[in-house]
Amino acid sequence: MLVALGVLVIVAVIASLMLGRYPITPLEAFGMLAHQVIPFDPFWTAQQETLFFQVRLPRIVLALMVGCSLATAGAAYQGTFQNPLVSPDILGASQGAAFGAACAILLGLGTFGVSASAFLFSIAAVLLVLLVGSRARGNHLLIVVLAGVMVSSLFQAGVSFTKLIADPTDQLAAITYWLMGSLTGARWSDMALAAIPMAAGLAALFALRWRINVLTMGDDEASTMGVNARRVRLIVILAATLVTASAVAVSGMIGWVDLVIPHFARMIIGCDYRKLLPASMLMGASFLLIVDDIARLVATSEIPIGILTAFVGAPFFLYLITRRKQEL
Repeated sequence: MLVALGVLVIVAVIASLMLGRYPITPLEAFGMLAHQVIPFDPFWTAQQETLFFQVRLPRIVLALMVGCSLATAGAAYQGTFQNPLVSPDILGASQGAAFGAACAILLGLGTFGVSASAFLFSIAAVLLVLLVGSRARGNHLLIVVLAGVMVSSLFQAGVSFTKLIADPTDQLAAITYWLMGSLTGARWSDMALAAIPMAAGLAALFALRWRINVLTMGDDEASTMGVNARRVRLIVILAATLVTASAVAVSGMIGWVDLVIPHFARMIIGCDYRKLLPASMLMGASFLLIVDDIARLVATSEIPIGILTAFVGAPFFLYLITRRKQEL
């Protein structure tokens, strides 16, 4: 099944390279890629080459990176919190990023400044939640979740305040568009910076995938198997947050991928995180790439991708919460 999901990613990439208002044939796409290694006379135009390498290809790579990261983080959170209805949003990662991006837009820091501010505030929000959870007494998981709700509410209020004082002619529109999420304007330089923390977080989660299996059994069972549940949970949360912050920083708020895709993967592959995590990576990458193709082709003007993922995620979430039996 993992092989089939890998083939789906490849097919989605090939289709995305060809789809667009300025079509590029498979032969032309392969020729432009091969021309980077083997010199020969081009049979495509300079405009096609610019479109391919500066617009379409970076956007496809960014969709794969963000989709893979969000889905993996969501699966890790669901196993860590032993709850199939949680996602990185529950600890304030997304709202922290939204506040950081809004502040950067208000200050006119530019594209890189917006991404950097979103990344830093996303990490800061989760660290604040973990700090509160470590100092409070009682059920640790419950306190962490409650602290996450409070911190998310705080940063959400901050976002509302920035929208209130933003210049309605340009800043307000920029903040609103960022909050809806989009892969427009993908640049190799921004992706290269985001790829480093993404790769580090994904590698850590992949290495700990069997320990996430143990966490789903409960802390007592984990202790009997020689696993320090609290330490492993902290590492998983930090790695998943790092991945989420990196993704949100370069794409804006793209919701539901981290909640819905792990469930689709679980339906197909089962509950074993040794297979579920790789399946979530592949499904998340192909899902977001397909949705992005729809976003840029279905209408004359591009639809923010966060809107389309909500159209898929919200009905599926309603289905999940009305099921009689929930399974991890």
